[in-house]
Amino acid sequence: MIIKPKIRGFICTTAHPLGCAKQVQRQIQYAREQKTVQGPKKVLVIGSSTGYGLASRIVATFAAKADTLGVFFEKPATDKRTATAGWYNTAAFEQAAKVAGRVALNINGDAFSTAIKEQAIDLIRKQFGTVDLVVYSLASPRRTHPLTGESLFSVIKPIGKPFTSKTIDINTGKLSQVTLEPANDDEIRQTIGVMGGEDWELWIRALSEAGVLANNAITVAYSYIGPEITFPMYREGTIGKAKDHLEATADRLNASLQNIGGRAFVSINKAVVTQSSSAIPVVPLYISILYKVMHEKGLYEGCVEQMYRLFADRLYAKDTESVDEKGRIRIDDKEMRPDVQSEVLHAWNSINQENLTALANLDEYRQEFLGLFGFDIDEIDYNEEVNPEVQMTL
Repeated sequence: MIIKPKIRGFICTTAHPLGCAKQVQRQIQYAREQKTVQGPKKVLVIGSSTGYGLASRIVATFAAKADTLGVFFEKPATDKRTATAGWYNTAAFEQAAKVAGRVALNINGDAFSTAIKEQAIDLIRKQFGTVDLVVYSLASPRRTHPLTGESLFSVIKPIGKPFTSKTIDINTGKLSQVTLEPANDDEIRQTIGVMGGEDWELWIRALSEAGVLANNAITVAYSYIGPEITFPMYREGTIGKAKDHLEATADRLNASLQNIGGRAFVSINKAVVTQSSSAIPVVPLYISILYKVMHEKGLYEGCVEQMYRLFADRLYAKDTESVDEKGRIRIDDKEMRPDVQSEVLHAWNSINQENLTALANLDEYRQEFLGLFGFDIDEIDYNEEVNPEVQMTL
């Protein structure tokens, strides 16, 4: 079939297998060109099919020469629709990993469930023995609690009072104002239940009790802080409460892993275009401005560049990993440089419909968004027929 992007709000409902594969190949090529990381050898990545999770798996495989098990929840193609982008990404990754002589195991299912945890433990025990790095990179709007069966839904809302700010329609380029009403207590509770650290802790506890965590194993979960522009809606809102819970979980896990010499970290990463970030009001406009500033300063990084720096300069550096006053690894250091944020804030306060293209890189945001689904990539002819059915080993 001929596959074109079909955009619905902040979601693209189609994906292109060749375009997704090309994006994966670009990240792999970058990882291969870097110095070898003297790091993990058997890696579990929970949430491994897109964004930072996929980039972590690529860096582990092609920069650290590790074998990996990826857990994800993606859908294959049918006669009526394409597969999801994460399916195509994983299939391309698996093929490249096997060519490179690395083991690439996959589990497709609900990572929040007890059954998938048990399946992963069984596979680790049989294929790896133990894992020495566990990456937790799940991004989901909902979670079925494995113990209570409750369906939990996350919301992106401020707390205490409404929040009004600028926003942009990425499809039309129209600036407007958006007002978000404050969350109630149950919405806060459910958002923490989905995006906090409980599931991460359940994973590490299950792996530990099963004896499949190697001595000196590391686990890392990903988070974001961002600028003051987004604080009322993000860090001081419902998502921020969930991130606070994630960081408190890291402290508990770090203490519990001491008996095997293990460590637990939260890595604060840079803002990038993802399906998740595209859904957050205010963030697309902020990223569009940020990208322009960081490109002009030669500071731009995508997912794979960030993850290589995390592995090479933080988790597996010769010196002790540098952390902030709360024990968090800061890979957002270039984004949060005072000179960068000063220019972003000036542009944010000055931006209007007339100077939008001068102050924000909206075209790059659109291109990166479409690239998440394998579209708008120069090397791909989107008028050619392509088979949407791509196989992977499960």
